Order: sequence, then C-alpha cells, then structure tokens
Amino acid sequence: MGILEGKNIVITGVLTEASLAFGVARLAQLEGANIVLTGAGRGLSITQRTARKLTRPVPVVEFDVTVSDHVLSARNEIKRELGRVDGVLHSIGFAPESCLGDDFLAATWPDVATAIQISTFSLKILADSFVPLMTAGGSIVGLDFDNTVAWPAYNWMGVAKSALESTNRYLAKALGTKSIRCNLIAAGPIRTMAAKSIPSFSAFEDIWGERAPLGWNVNDSSAIARGCVAMLSDWFPATTGEIVHVDGGFHAMGA
Repeated sequence: MGILEGKNIVITGVLTEASLAFGVARLAQLEGANIVLTGAGRGLSITQRTARKLTRPVPVVEFDVTVSDHVLSARNEIKRELGRVDGVLHSIGFAPESCLGDDFLAATWPDVATAIQISTFSLKILADSFVPLMTAGGSIVGLDFDNTVAWPAYNWMGVAKSALESTNRYLAKALGTKSIRCNLIAAGPIRTMAAKSIPSFSAFEDIWGERAPLGWNVNDSSAIARGCVAMLSDWFPATTGEIVHVDGGFHAMGA
C-alpha cells in the first residue's frame, strides 16, 4: 500500500510534464491517491492534454482563482468526482513582466496586485473552495521559493512568496481546529515553464549546484514531488504552519 492509499487529492498547476505539479500528480497516483487536476483559462486545454500522460485517467476541473464563481463550481464538480477531499496542492503563481527583471521600481500597483492575487491570495481561495469537502481533516500543501533574502530578478514575485508564507501560517491557525494542516515546500530551482518567465534564471542554476551540500539538479523535480506527497500523507500529523525546504540544503549555507 502507498502512503496516499485511498486519499482524494486535488492538484492545481499542471501544465506540461515539466511542471512540478505533474511530478506530484504522478507520484500521488503511484502512492495510491485518487486525484483531480484543475486548470484555468487558455491553460485548461493544455492541462487536459497533459493529464492523459498520467498512469491512470483523471478528471480536469476548470478553476480560475481570479473568478469568484469558480469557488463554488469547482467545489461542486470535485464533490461529484471525489466526494470527500483529503489534500490539496497549491501550485499557482504568476507575475506580470514588469514585476520581474532588473528594475524593482518599474512595477505598477495593478501589476503587483495581479501577482499577489494569483500567487498568494489564491491559497486562501483554494481553502474557500475545498475546506468544506475536507470533512475528515487533511493537508493543504503549497509550493514555495524561500524568500528570506532578495533574489536576482525575482523582485515582486519574491514579495508575493513572502506573503504566501505568512498566509500559510494564518491558514494553519484558522484551520487547525478542523484537523487540516497547512504547509509549504520551499523548492530549489527547476527548469519549468514558470522558470522560463524569470529573467536571469540561469543565475540560480549556476550557484545552486555549487552551494547546495547535497547537490542540485535543475532538471530533476522528483525530490520535490516526494516532499509534497509526504506532506499530503498522514506521516506528518502534528506539523502545520511550516516551510519544509527541499533544495539540497542551499538555504542553510552562508556565502
């Protein structure tokens, strides 16, 4: 039996096979989970195509976190597919071009607001939608990029990640009485579609493998998938409000 045997898991953020969320979905199935994917906008059809590459067929539900009606429509559709929900993976992030790059001061508030709404407030939106289905408790896990320092070119996405970390702690406080755990996986850099949108992403690649004591492969997200699946399972029953680093140990090293 796998560690997610009989669990019903909702996974957001699958686009291509390189998506971190795809690796989680694939491993979750291997560990026995029943999963549903969500997709949004023009990416919905891409998610549907990529879903066919999983071991077993899975439903794909439309859920745009900026559309308020989708909170209820996604909940109802997933209730029909799964009934109860035991876990949710938050793998949603976006920042307009002005929020990334070399000029931190170039971003406008509307662009910053978009980045925070999609990358941060969406964690609360997922809770709005799926906590009512988490009748037996469970786990909400978000994908993070540790923002305790200022990174090259990451700019306002870094601000959004800092806010995500705070949101996770407050959700952990709010949902603990429902036996729902809320944790983040702070992942090292992986070559995904999202990474391609970050100018100078190669700067992360160049230093990560050198400074991470366990080493780091930007083409291998399997360790991140294992971390997410572990946190979605019952193996961490007393861990919540936490940021678990899966980055080869990079975050703990000095200059």
